[in-house]
Formats: sequence, structure tokens, C-alpha cells
Amino acid sequence: MQNFDCQIAALDLALKPEQSFDLIKRELIVAERRAYLYFIDGFIKDEVFEKMIEFLFKQTPEDIRSILDMQHFSKIKMPYVEVDYTYETEVMITSVLSGPALLLIDGINGGLIIDTRTYPVRGIEEPLKDKSLRGSRDGFVETLIFNTAMIRRRIRTENLRMEYLQIGKRSKVDIAISYIDGLADEKTLKILRKKLSEIQINGISMTQQALIEALVPTNFLNPYPRFKFTERPDYASACILDGKIVLVMDNCPAVMILPTTFADFFRDVDDYYFMPIVGSYTRIIRTLVTILTVVITPVYLLLVKNPQFMPDWLEFIAPDKNVALTLFWQFLILEFIVDGLQLASLNTPDTLSNSLGIIGGLLLSEFAINTGWLIAEAILFMAFVTIAAFTQPSIEMSYAMKFQRIFLLILTEIFNIWGFIAGLLLIIITLGFSKTLSGRGYLFPIFPFNFKAFKKLFVRPGIDDKH
Repeated sequence: MQNFDCQIAALDLALKPEQSFDLIKRELIVAERRAYLYFIDGFIKDEVFEKMIEFLFKQTPEDIRSILDMQHFSKIKMPYVEVDYTYETEVMITSVLSGPALLLIDGINGGLIIDTRTYPVRGIEEPLKDKSLRGSRDGFVETLIFNTAMIRRRIRTENLRMEYLQIGKRSKVDIAISYIDGLADEKTLKILRKKLSEIQINGISMTQQALIEALVPTNFLNPYPRFKFTERPDYASACILDGKIVLVMDNCPAVMILPTTFADFFRDVDDYYFMPIVGSYTRIIRTLVTILTVVITPVYLLLVKNPQFMPDWLEFIAPDKNVALTLFWQFLILEFIVDGLQLASLNTPDTLSNSLGIIGGLLLSEFAINTGWLIAEAILFMAFVTIAAFTQPSIEMSYAMKFQRIFLLILTEIFNIWGFIAGLLLIIITLGFSKTLSGRGYLFPIFPFNFKAFKKLFVRPGIDDKH
């Protein structure tokens, strides 16, 4: 049994409650013994602790004389549901900093962890990005336990697992691995657990990107995302039922879905809220439009550079006037202008953001045409690309498509038709050599080919087909 005074001294040395006003060290006398409560103000429930302390004050020396450790104390004396015990000082420190309170009583070995924490939380309203026409109107929030509860509400099977762990040396972020035992791939689960246990980064409090890079180190020049994000509990639950694994992170309103292939980014929640024929149609449109956003401006540049390739029925799209900039530089400048306007709208108050985007776009395009900097056709194609990019549910994949489009533009401008062909081949090779977390090819089910899975790329299966 560790000396009580030494244990308190070790906790004080690590937590330093005298230097942080919100970290409280509360001294008590329980059954004529010294006791201490450590907790963070703002996390505990005051009314619960008032009753708990009142109960402790009523204990007599005879009531706890035979109790030697906190395991025994928690079973017969603690009138609260969520309690745990530990004998390790490091676990006690981490628990206090995570939100639960810690109770220590002189003469009773170990510490009692009392989880009455409550976090500041916003409403579970529908997320702004992942909206649905007919789906549910709730969304994930920044509190881990609320997010896992929304998944539990939709999947009521005893095989649903929520594995808990902490990562980060300093931030110690709470993470839950959510999956259905028997449906999720065991090989992927084993790889995921191993990689998570080996993470040695200091903290990931600001973003999930640090976690992604720790799980799947990628080439700097490879822009394709290896994880899909969603803020919708209904879509996350559907993915779990499909055999996927979902990572839920505290302080983040988006969950990570894995393993994710290239084809997974062309599926959306609305596909499953309509009849199969409508869902299949929207899936096909989304796929075709996404491909068009990559190739339409490079193809137009190729046709302008090589008028002999342009068929007669497309001659009306040929530029009819000379301007100060070549078509390549026009497209490149427009790419940067569009991104600049989007970034500006993000930092603009909501009441002004719509006006900024519309007025800014109209004024810039009209001025550019009148002064002879740009042609109307270039602005038209970029307007299509900008609007069509929003058919892609994933922001990460949308930016990957943008980078590939710019890559194709540059190669087409330098090497003409051979540059365009080489660019397409390099894009396909990059996709072919990319791997998911499980090691499966990123282009599955195209490579390696799987007809049943390939059909689902374009045809949304009915409920009977899925189950």
C-alpha cells in the first residue's frame, strides 16, 4: 500500500492545483479520516456531488473499518453508477484531467474515479455541409459520448462494439472505434488497433488530419484522401452496417469512416432516402459530373491549341477574339480567383457572404471580359467546374480533383496532346498504386475487378439486395 501522504504529494506535484484556479483540491473528513477530492470545475455535476459528499459525511469509523481498498469501497459504499478504481498514480492524473473526479481516503488503498463529468455542448442540429432532403435532422457534436449514443440509437444489436482508447502524449484525446463484430474486417481492425497504439504525437486537439497522417503516411504529391468524413449519424450508422469501421473522436463533430476506396466518395446519404432508381440516377450523375470537373478545361485547352481536332458541331465554342492572356493562364488565374472568393466567403459574416460571392463574381468576370483579360468561354467553363464540384460530398476529394485538373492543364499546355495523355496515365497510375488502411487497392472494385461491387458504383441496391 502506497503511503497516503506520498500519494497526495505526487498528485499535487503533477496537477499543481494551486496554480490553476479551475483545478480543485477539496479536503474532507470521512469517518474521522482524511480524504481528498480532485476535480476540474466546470466538468462535474454540482447537485450530484452535494448528495455524494453528504453521504460520505454520514459514514462512521465502524462503517469503513473493514474496507482496505477502493474496489471494495466502490462495491458497498459508493452510491453512484459510473465509478472505477485504480492504484496507479499516472491513471489518476489522466482521469482528473479528462473530467472525472478522484476520491482518496486515508487508510484505503487506491483512488476512486467518479465520472460525473458534463461538457458544454451545442444542439445536435443538422450539419451545414452534410444536408439531406429527406433524412434525419440531427448531427454529430463535439462530445464523444453523445456521438456514440446517436449511433447506438440506430443500431440496436448486441454485436455493436465501442472500443475506447486515448492518444496523444499531452492532449490524451478520447477515441472510440465503432464497428459490428462479425461484419467488420478483422484484419483491418487489427491494423487499426496496432497503428493507434503506436502513435506518439504530442496532441491532436485541433484537427483529425494529424491522426490521418499518423495512421496512413502518404506521399506529399498524392492528394487523394484515404478516409471519408461525415457529420451525419444516420450515414455513419449505415456505413457500420455495411461492414465499415467508424472512428469517433472527442472534440470533433465529424467521424472518420474506413477503410475507404475511391468509389466510396461517389456515394451520398441521399442515395438511400429515395427509390433505388432515383438513387442510382443521382449516383451516376455525381460520378460523371465529378469526372467532367477534372477533364473539361484541359480538353477545351487541347481543342483550342489543336483546332483540327475540334468537330464541326463544336465550332461554336471556339474563342472568337484575341485577349491579352493565353487560355492556359486564363484558366489558371480563374482557379485561384475562385479559391480566393471561397476563402473570403468563409471569413465573411453570414449576412454578407452570399452578397460577396455573387457580386464579387459578377463584377470580376464582367470587368475581366470588358478589359480584354479573359474570354467569356473560359469564365463559362470555370463556372461549370466550380458549381459541379459541389456534387462531390467530400471536400477532400473535391480538392484532389482540383489538383488533378490543374496538373492536366499544365501538362497539356507544355506538351500538347502527349502531355494530356501522359497526365491521364499518371493520374490512373497514382490511383492504382494507392492503398487503403487495410492494404486493399484504392481503385477497388475496378482494380482488382469485382463485378458485384462494380455494379454498386452505379446502381443503388434495394434493401432486399443489401440484406
